[in-house]
Amino acid sequence: MRDYGGDGTSASSDGQFFRASDRAAGLGDINLHYGSEPGSKFYSHLSDQYGYFSILPISPTESEAPYLLDGLFDHETTLDIREHFTDTGGSSDHVFGLFALIGKRFAPRLRNLKDRKFHTFEKADAYPALNDHIGAPINSDLILQYWDDLLHLAASIKTKTVAPSTILKRLAASPNPSQLAKASRELGCLERTLFMIEWYSSAALRRRCQAGLNKGEAAHKLKRAVFFHERGEIRDRSFDSQAFRASGLNLVVSAIVHWNTVYLDRSVEQLRKQGRQIPDEVLKHISPLCWEHINLTGIYSWDERPDLIGGFRPLRIQKSMVRAA
Repeated sequence: MRDYGGDGTSASSDGQFFRASDRAAGLGDINLHYGSEPGSKFYSHLSDQYGYFSILPISPTESEAPYLLDGLFDHETTLDIREHFTDTGGSSDHVFGLFALIGKRFAPRLRNLKDRKFHTFEKADAYPALNDHIGAPINSDLILQYWDDLLHLAASIKTKTVAPSTILKRLAASPNPSQLAKASRELGCLERTLFMIEWYSSAALRRRCQAGLNKGEAAHKLKRAVFFHERGEIRDRSFDSQAFRASGLNLVVSAIVHWNTVYLDRSVEQLRKQGRQIPDEVLKHISPLCWEHINLTGIYSWDERPDLIGGFRPLRIQKSMVRAA
């Protein structure tokens, strides 16, 4: 089966809001960003090959950043994710720091980037031209003092001893942060500064991040269509039931993506047999997230055996095909 979109080394994550039905509304939270109705948010991770490998229900009022790393480690796939994209809601200085410690690349699309400060080891007056864009100096002594403890945090995440969300919530929750939390933030400020410099200077990075997030947004549309055919409501009251519902949604969407990928591959082979030139580079821009040909609602006949040719349904080949320019 052909891998559309990428090689499985990058991924993106984002939250999608679903409103709660009347019986579940009492347990739902209201975030005015999504309207005045209560609901829940499914935070999911999508690989560059359009495969979902993690999904978790969270409160719509809760920050997405603590759960970003959970999805990268709490899965049983063979994916080796090295670069991860997310929107502003999934980013924080603590996340930047932990990503650096575990040896993965964090590439968020930061909102209001021009208002964010760079952080250097010197004071701002050492860079007169950038004086207004440089914040407090990085406390390198604090990072070095707690370096072993920071490595212990990273080891706990990589060995799955502690959930990353537990660590991140502890680091960010206290109004009087510990010295370890401060050291983690200082390291995150350093990593965020390096990322911002590259973001400004690398158009390839910006395009790669945008492409990764676009895949997630397109997948949201498919999930919205599948979840009670665009009338999606969360009717489950408990977290376990919502998690079960979210996993089921991931399963159905993944089945559609798999189906589309298999038949896209067969379609490409058929066109090439007819002499059409289709470079592999072009196939990276084909998405298996379409669902117009999928009967999402209606009457299903389970007893009727399909007419299969070699285990596959026949392709719908038009008698007259319009050649692409």
